[in-house]
Amino acid sequence: MRIVPNPAFRLPFPGSAGGAPATVAVAAARRPSPSAVPTDPEVDRILDLAAATLNRPGPCPVDGPLRVGVDLGTAYTVLVVVDAAGNPVAGRYQFAQIVRDGLVVDFAGAIALVSRMKAEVEQDLGRALTSAATSYPPGVSPAEVKATRNVLIAAGLECSAFVDEPTAANALLRIANGAVVDVGGGTTGVAIVADGKVIHTADEPTGGTQFSLVVAGALGVSFEDAESIKKDPARRELVHTLVYPVMQKVGTIVARHIAPFDVEAIHLVGGTSGMLGMCDVVSEITGRPTQVPRHPMFVTPIGIALHDTPH
Repeated sequence: MRIVPNPAFRLPFPGSAGGAPATVAVAAARRPSPSAVPTDPEVDRILDLAAATLNRPGPCPVDGPLRVGVDLGTAYTVLVVVDAAGNPVAGRYQFAQIVRDGLVVDFAGAIALVSRMKAEVEQDLGRALTSAATSYPPGVSPAEVKATRNVLIAAGLECSAFVDEPTAANALLRIANGAVVDVGGGTTGVAIVADGKVIHTADEPTGGTQFSLVVAGALGVSFEDAESIKKDPARRELVHTLVYPVMQKVGTIVARHIAPFDVEAIHLVGGTSGMLGMCDVVSEITGRPTQVPRHPMFVTPIGIALHDTPH
């Protein structure tokens, strides 16, 4: 297995007493080669539909039963509604730091946000939402994250299901054998799937927050500005070079957790997995074919919704 060395790169930090940041020495980012694993066209279709539907207010009446998923993430909170066929029909998502390491740290803020999202989506659909499924990071006891369930209840939603994030993601991906890796806002979650069932899960710190902190330190900007820079298509090459060591760490986490298992391929989900080069770095370090679907941020929320009771 060959690991490509880090491009020429020097991590600068702001000067003392509010001085200007040190000079950034940045080499051109290595362009990733195409993934060796093709994505599922049906999964990509559903994710394209989610990207075109969520955060698009306006009347969208739907006949038939609906299912709702609420994903309280470290960086983003997502509420998505799917129809009887599992197609996204409405939803909202918003950057909100109300959860840390799977634990709700701003209970009042979480309730207010989910309540507002619920009300807006109900107005779009012209009908009430009565229940929702939600999730928790792997390796965290459901008892430790019961506040997540309580957020739903306080927002007027019965909590119909409480599922770990990789299991939720695989409800959409439908992987028979392999690893589902959720690179979220704060952690990297790994699930081993055999014969369509999750047989092992693990979760370690390192996610989008760590990427943003590196960008903020390197460029001498605020965390909020770093988040914006991270999403700017014009700066993808720069960001890739700055965060390459963090990508390597994600790859190392994945390699360690899949080592005891016969993993055929790795399937990346979560918003951070869509960053330039992530798929290639994970494949390089693990030695496994790796793929990331379009709009990976929506995989887990849709999978959560698929666990809700139709209503």
